[in-house]
Amino acid sequence: MDDISPQTIFFSLLLLILASAYFSASETAMLTLNRYRLRHLAKHRHRGAMRASALLENPDRLIGVIMIGNNFVNVLASSLATILAIEMWGESGIVIASLLMTAVLLIFAEMTPKTIGAMYPEAIAFPSSLLLNLLLKLLHPVVWVLNRISKSMVKLLGIAHKNVAVQQLSTEELRTLVDESAHQLPAQRQSMLLNVLDLEKVSVNDIMISRNDVAGIDLDTDIDTIRQSLLNSQHTRLPVYSNGDLNNVIGMLHMRNAAKWMQLDHPNKAELMQLTQEAYFVPEGTALTTQLVNFQKNKRRNALVVDEYGVVIGLITLEDILEEIVGNFTSNLSEETPEIYPQDDGTHVFDGSTSIREVNRALGWRLPTTGPKTLNGLLMEALETIPDTQVGIRLHGCCAEILQTKDNQIKSVRMWPITQSGSDDLNEMQANLYD
Repeated sequence: MDDISPQTIFFSLLLLILASAYFSASETAMLTLNRYRLRHLAKHRHRGAMRASALLENPDRLIGVIMIGNNFVNVLASSLATILAIEMWGESGIVIASLLMTAVLLIFAEMTPKTIGAMYPEAIAFPSSLLLNLLLKLLHPVVWVLNRISKSMVKLLGIAHKNVAVQQLSTEELRTLVDESAHQLPAQRQSMLLNVLDLEKVSVNDIMISRNDVAGIDLDTDIDTIRQSLLNSQHTRLPVYSNGDLNNVIGMLHMRNAAKWMQLDHPNKAELMQLTQEAYFVPEGTALTTQLVNFQKNKRRNALVVDEYGVVIGLITLEDILEEIVGNFTSNLSEETPEIYPQDDGTHVFDGSTSIREVNRALGWRLPTTGPKTLNGLLMEALETIPDTQVGIRLHGCCAEILQTKDNQIKSVRMWPITQSGSDDLNEMQANLYD
């Protein structure tokens, strides 16, 4: 080493520090690449992404070649720094070189390049994959031997070596991913993606039209009444039943066929029955994801929901499920939720049959949806009795005042969040509950 000038040693030392910085930045960049974006780019034949993806298929080999290169240049740099320090300060140069190289390597060869690699993984990983690929081919025997030794040490420690499985995202992780992409996705698209993820948590019971609200054709009524019901119908398909009972359903009638029937010279009920399509039944509790697939498989657009005893409890339509994804097809609150009537004082009056999910969606409330599906059911469950009018109750962050009861049901109720003005009247309302 006596023939080598200090300037040459110093220049070589700078090159080794740069090489160490390269290995550190490459390691961090390769390991922090977004794997899903990487697969997308590789699928579209991006060369850098294809090289990086190939390297990451065997992460132990990739890490091995990076560690070999990084440790080699760090050790060699420390040795050169020690030689240079001894020539300048004598024996005390060993301690000085150790201190200086520790600081220099930490700042310029570890922390700074790794920070840059984490901030710009693609910009560093894709170009550096060229050199890493070359080094991996040149050092393959060394990497193989070192990996075998490493795996043997792992086995001696009683740790089973397993291949790294392809990363899979859970539903909640997908939800987090969509939430974090808010700055890249329009709000409407983000909402749609989140609604799709929520479909498996929602069943047909949550969004079905309850049996009492199902519009249909009763064959036991006269022809004129049936004709008038068809003319006034706002639905494309109607259930046809007998004896005034939806459980005696005969089939589903499409309004296109109903129009043909009404154009007949002497329409009769037998001809109407022949135009109906066989009814499609689904069990209660069916997840919306499952029902959406079943609608597609069976080429149907609506179904009657039955309970465990085979009793019809409601009607579910394809439109109802699609609205869970894209939202209601109208923007006017009164059109979107005709059972909700905003009041001038900031409160809202509801029909008792209003869906709790519809209330939460329209007003941003957080009423529970795991139990009863309507406001009538929720209030009856809380009160444990059929209330009289002018009864007040506090539940789940809201105040409710029963306005009308009829036929053993709550027909209308006024509600408002407790944080709104007017909640001071709660004590007076609640007193009526125990009169």
